[in-house]
Amino acid sequence: MKFSLFVHMERFDDAQPHAALFDELTDLVQTAERGGFETAWIGEHHGMEFTIAPNPFINLAYLGARTARIRLGTGTVIAPFWHPIRLAGEAAMTDLATGGRLDLGIARGAYSFEYERLMPGLDAWGAGQRMREMIPALRGLWAGDYTHEGEFWRFPKTTSAPKPVQRPEIPIWVAARDPNSHAFAVENGCNVQVTPLASGDGEVETLMGRFNQACANAPAVPRPQIMLLQHTFVSDSPEETARLSQDLSRFYCTFGALFQNKLPIEQGFLRGVDAAVQASMPQYAPETIARNLVIGEPEAVVTRLKAYEAMGYDQYAVWIDSGIEHARKKRSLELFIRDVMPAFA
Repeated sequence: MKFSLFVHMERFDDAQPHAALFDELTDLVQTAERGGFETAWIGEHHGMEFTIAPNPFINLAYLGARTARIRLGTGTVIAPFWHPIRLAGEAAMTDLATGGRLDLGIARGAYSFEYERLMPGLDAWGAGQRMREMIPALRGLWAGDYTHEGEFWRFPKTTSAPKPVQRPEIPIWVAARDPNSHAFAVENGCNVQVTPLASGDGEVETLMGRFNQACANAPAVPRPQIMLLQHTFVSDSPEETARLSQDLSRFYCTFGALFQNKLPIEQGFLRGVDAAVQASMPQYAPETIARNLVIGEPEAVVTRLKAYEAMGYDQYAVWIDSGIEHARKKRSLELFIRDVMPAFA
């Protein structure tokens, strides 16, 4: 099982400038590369300081010049916010800038907050349909002289300029949860990215089951890769484990409030995530977070990850976004590299 890093710029207040956050993100990716990580993933989000990532290709192209080996992936771009010609060209240009190290993760998106601002009236179903139309269009554009007559986009014969460095194409990863998404990804020869969020190992097993069923239903298609994305922190003491559980509880309550789109957002910051709001989300209580996420001292983390490897996951993405300070993120990452990864060598 290979390891990767899922990372964004993030902040809960304006005490730290964006320039410092950018440098910290770079530091984490370079640390991951030195430690032997396979990929660094950066997603797309808009208008929120909780996850600062308006165009991951900019970050990835920059990181391409400051790294040498680690692959660089979009985790993920939001399909309905892109035109196929633009996405094909920007992905190919980023593949060129990174020396053929791009992985293209793509999803329908999740936040109604973003739908309301970039595509008013869009819902999850419509977003998913756009994603399904987007993927074959990308492949056609990369091959060249491609004409598209679809439900959402129409354009005459067009070729991506530039074309990707990688052949036959840039690896495509689809964020999947429900069985139909798994089936679409597998049938179309795409790798699959899954996350249980904070639902625990039962959901980890369910997601693998859906992927396996999709593979069984498409025996003529070579089995793609599947990656598990999960918040993962290595501590050096029970006290730090407890502190991390509190931190991730706060993070998930903020995530939940953003997803519900019910609290005010001012200057990009979500306001009002207080004790009452946190109490209204018992699924994110610290004790539940401690049980459902991968937080603990090295031996405990190795045991959890060995179980995921046994299930058949090809790649495990360490989700490091958490709202904690950079020094603690880096310390956890360094402990992961030093004390966890050797068990999987």
